[in-house]
Amino acid sequence: MKPKTTHGFKRLRNATRYSCQGLKAAFKHEPAFQEEIILASLMIPAAFFIADSQLERILLIATVMMVLIAELFNSAIEAVVDRVSEEQHPLSGRAKDIGSAAVMVTMLLAGYTWLEILFF
Repeated sequence: MKPKTTHGFKRLRNATRYSCQGLKAAFKHEPAFQEEIILASLMIPAAFFIADSQLERILLIATVMMVLIAELFNSAIEAVVDRVSEEQHPLSGRAKDIGSAAVMVTMLLAGYTWLEILFF
C-alpha cells in the first residue's frame, strides 16, 4: 500500500514545522550553532550600517547566513554518523572532518568578505 502524501498548503505547513524543529534542535544541542547565531544577531544588523550599497549589504548578510547553513549541514552529518555507529571508523572521522572543513571554509569566505568591505 502506497503511503499517503500531502500536497499544497498542508505539505508546506508540515515542511515549515519540520524546519523549525531542526533549527530548535540545532540551537539546543549544538554549541557552535549557538555561538554562530549570537554572532549573526550582531553582524546582520551591523551590515545595514557598514554597507555603502545594496550589493555590499547582500554580500555581508549572505556570507553570515552561509556560515549558519554550513553549520547546519555539518551538525546533520555528525548526527547521522553518530546514529549509525558510536565506534570509531576512518570513514566516520573523515565525514565529520569534511563537514567541519566546510564550516571553516565558509567562515574564511565570510571573514574575507567583511574585511574587504570594511577596509578596502
